Amino acid sequence: MKTIKGPGIFLAQFAGDAAPFNTLGNMARWAASLGFVGVQIPTWDSRLFDLKQAAESQAYCDEIRGVVRAAALEVTELSTHLQGQLVASNPAYDAMLEGFAPSGLDPKSRQEWAVQQLRWAATASRNLGLTAHATFSGALAWPYFYPWPQRPVGLIDETFAELARRWVPILNAFDEAGVDACFELHPGEDLHDGATFERFLAAVDNHPRANILFDPSHMVLQQLDYLAFLDLYHERVRAFHVKDAEFRPNGRAGVYGGYQDWIDRPGRFRSLGDGQVDFHSIFSKMAQYDYPGWAVLEWECCIKHPEQGAAEGAPFIRERIIRVTEKAFDDFAGGATDAERNRRILGLS
Repeated sequence: MKTIKGPGIFLAQFAGDAAPFNTLGNMARWAASLGFVGVQIPTWDSRLFDLKQAAESQAYCDEIRGVVRAAALEVTELSTHLQGQLVASNPAYDAMLEGFAPSGLDPKSRQEWAVQQLRWAATASRNLGLTAHATFSGALAWPYFYPWPQRPVGLIDETFAELARRWVPILNAFDEAGVDACFELHPGEDLHDGATFERFLAAVDNHPRANILFDPSHMVLQQLDYLAFLDLYHERVRAFHVKDAEFRPNGRAGVYGGYQDWIDRPGRFRSLGDGQVDFHSIFSKMAQYDYPGWAVLEWECCIKHPEQGAAEGAPFIRERIIRVTEKAFDDFAGGATDAERNRRILGLS
């Protein structure tokens, strides 16, 4: 069994134009000063990372690792959340997603750009010596997630068939690179819970590189049992965002939120320790199932300042990582294997 690696931190929510959030080196030193030992890097932020260069140049990847290691950190995973969203996007979102890709691209060109980005991400992850990658699936059917007006027969079947057509070549690229593509199951994505992930797996013929980024906060907001989820899907969990959330329904709104701002919604993301997620049980489950990867803080909160959330996040995660035992607790009372003795105990000899 392996002890979970961490704490790591996803840099996306903190990157900015002012120091120390404006370069990878500065952010690595900042993260290390808070007690983190790993960083998950967003690949769309040119202030931090050049994805094309990372795919094409081992020297560049060695340089990136050197920058991070100079702060006594490791790269946990790369992220293509924004690019993954564009791999499969309903036209309803065309205008809203213009900022996810270089300006001047029409929707078809954006989709082609996104596919290339994912292919580069597979190669870049290999060049960095990584084994997992964080991304989104995109959303063709999400505008129709509620079955009214009644969905046409076959609409969802066609959705997942198209997702497979678009993602299988990408998954094959990740397989060639020896890297797991980990989909964050997230409202707004066609892969947002266990049922949709199962449907996707069936469509991609149980592709070995189609895996899960486990984030319990999205399950709280959907009122999904995140501990039972780990019992069902732990073999496919290859990345982990440690993010908190709360769900407090009232007489005015519930799961759908009433189009309210985050601070007024019954379900909202919270800084670690301020929400309702049972992280002690989650870390126990992850240790029980021998999760092989990192525990990475993804900080989002509609109340607390991000720098306070980051400072509190490292010790929160570290205190919950379970150092797994190397022997059974009752080994002291046992003995060596003796087949004949076992047969005598059973009355067989």
